[in-house]
Amino acid sequence: MKTRITILMLLAMATASFADLKVAHVDSKMIFEKYAETTKAQKDYDKQVKKWEEEAAAKQKELMEMKERLEKQSLMLSEEKKKELEASFLKKKSEYEQFVQQIYGKEGALYQKNQEISDPIVQKIKKTIQDVANQEGYDMVLDRAAGAVVFWKKDNDLTQRVIEILNKESPTVAAPK
Repeated sequence: MKTRITILMLLAMATASFADLKVAHVDSKMIFEKYAETTKAQKDYDKQVKKWEEEAAAKQKELMEMKERLEKQSLMLSEEKKKELEASFLKKKSEYEQFVQQIYGKEGALYQKNQEISDPIVQKIKKTIQDVANQEGYDMVLDRAAGAVVFWKKDNDLTQRVIEILNKESPTVAAPK
């Protein structure tokens, strides 16, 4: 009996505290996409990725040309020269595979560049969301992009305000004339 009374009291207290809870929501994906700094960062990232892709393509082309030369000339070459070219080809192939792993591997340069570019943006977005929530007296902010929110009132949506604040403070957005 005491357990039931204790549970009922806890439920009553929880209900009372939830009634005072002021909750808002945002769409972090939309904020990330509409933040001017994200667009600039994406261009920088794409530029670097293009350089790596071009470098990988050049290495791969060189490797394919070496293989083709080796196959065409193999009948005319001495065993010694053939082994020398094969060793050279295997060395180039190993260098290419190592390059690909360094760039595109699990913890490669591509991943690191993405983190380097996106982390400051994500931190800025989180801070702005916290600032807006504190200024407007919200106790909790849920993220619709995470998929956990199934219903929301438009009145409690902070997404547009956060985007406006971020872009207003962004050095990449041109000042109105």
